[in-house]
Amino acid sequence: MGVSLGALGACRRDATMTGDERDVIAKDIDSRVRATYDLSQPNVDERMLSLYVDTGRIVSATGGRVVTSRDTLAQGIHYFWHNVGMNMREPKWIWIRTYVDVLSPTSAVFTGTYHVPHRTPSGEAHDIAGAMTLVFEKRGGKWGIVQEHLSDVPPVQQVADSSGKARN
Repeated sequence: MGVSLGALGACRRDATMTGDERDVIAKDIDSRVRATYDLSQPNVDERMLSLYVDTGRIVSATGGRVVTSRDTLAQGIHYFWHNVGMNMREPKWIWIRTYVDVLSPTSAVFTGTYHVPHRTPSGEAHDIAGAMTLVFEKRGGKWGIVQEHLSDVPPVQQVADSSGKARN
């Protein structure tokens, strides 16, 4: 399998942009993502959905599946928030590392690792974590996600001891 030179060229940064222009775009995207994932604010699922483009195809890869419809993506976001997110007690989204690569005046990539410490409804400490890569495109003056890849850190394997109780 080979990669065309055109495809490689499309991934190269636009040399006509200044460092200041790149910094402005990077800061804008980074701050939008961080504000969206602030779990202390209302309407988390709607804010998450607002990061995506309004029209055209969106490609979302997560959990070994790929979705290419905004409607299906919206269902997944709402399902996650109403069945998992809303059950977290005292959640805090913590970004471990984030990177924004500005490829052109109309395209950029955000990559971040995170964890979300919280309590379960029964009061037990719990943490979810993962990494995400979000490809943004500027359409009609607005930045939106057109492709993403999400991966979860596997939960710690628990092994039952001889008493039948789980231990880490």
